[in-house]
Amino acid sequence: MYEAIRTKSVHSTPAASDFPHRSREEELDIQLAGHLAALLAVTDELRGTAPDPGLDAAAERLAGQVARLRGGRPPVRAVPAASGDLVRLHRRAHTLAGRALVVAASRADTGAAILAAERMDAHAPEPSEQGPAAPRQLSAAR
Repeated sequence: MYEAIRTKSVHSTPAASDFPHRSREEELDIQLAGHLAALLAVTDELRGTAPDPGLDAAAERLAGQVARLRGGRPPVRAVPAASGDLVRLHRRAHTLAGRALVVAASRADTGAAILAAERMDAHAPEPSEQGPAAPRQLSAAR
């Protein structure tokens, strides 16, 4: 004969209150704060390798943006190390700034986008560091 099922089916979907939800904006805030915090860590490494007042100011601005995105909690700061490959660190910072710029533009955060774009420019590779020249375009006259 038939006996009623006494437990919930494993195939049923959970109710909306069974697990926490975050909005798209909250997810983007978390992602942007992570990229900016990583950029701050690389900036702190660069400050230890090659002290520069511009890097000091950039680090403070990055820390301010991370704190804003994290609800006022200041980021953990790295102790600057006195060694490191400058080219590798600048490449890493350029990549992280680019990622932060994409997320900041996606969430329409003008302040973070401007800061990320400025950091991309500051860490852009020199023409001699970019490797072999790009192939030239063939002319249409050929």
